[in-house]
Amino acid sequence: MTSLPKLEILQKIADSGLVAVVRAESSDQACRIADACAEGGVGAIEITFTVPGALAVIVDLARRDAANNILIGAGTVLDPETARAAILAGAQFVVGPSVSAETARLCNRYQVPYMPGAGTITEIVNAMECGADVVKVFPGELLGPGFVKAVMGPLPRARLMPTGGVSIENTGEWIRAGCVAVGVGGNLTAGAKRGDYQSITELARQFIAKIREARGKAH
Repeated sequence: MTSLPKLEILQKIADSGLVAVVRAESSDQACRIADACAEGGVGAIEITFTVPGALAVIVDLARRDAANNILIGAGTVLDPETARAAILAGAQFVVGPSVSAETARLCNRYQVPYMPGAGTITEIVNAMECGADVVKVFPGELLGPGFVKAVMGPLPRARLMPTGGVSIENTGEWIRAGCVAVGVGGNLTAGAKRGDYQSITELARQFIAKIREARGKAH
């Protein structure tokens, strides 16, 4: 299980501002994507349970975490059973496409950050009331930065992170709208399909530069 305190994990995700969402065709490809992301400065990597042998990938990457200095999380987690397996395998945060009160309780029991997906303000409030640490705005491509800006009006303390549709072009908009971080999948990792892992490293650096620029920090 994670050795880092929960608040430290959340702070590291917020500081980096970028969570790389890995959906790969094999465990080997997932590991190579993770290495490329780490080289590009990504602070957190989400291994989705759609990856073949996802648990083994999490175990492998968690063991190498100290060397890469990155957080390893589990994604596409739908229930507490999967969340517990992921945490015992070494996952340091848990992400789901929807809100699960049972999964929230399990993650809180282990003091591991839980980031469920939500697409309406009602779902966001439900997630917060369940104890979600960050709410994943999903699907991001349908909702857009304007949705986040509107939500932040009545819910200024909501910690939001979009996934889906986040690109180099709109990353700054999401951050300026009030998101604590962005989750990026295919727009970051597409190079893996053609064996071009260097492009993932370069794109990661560009995403981080856009995040820092939107926050008003020097590159």
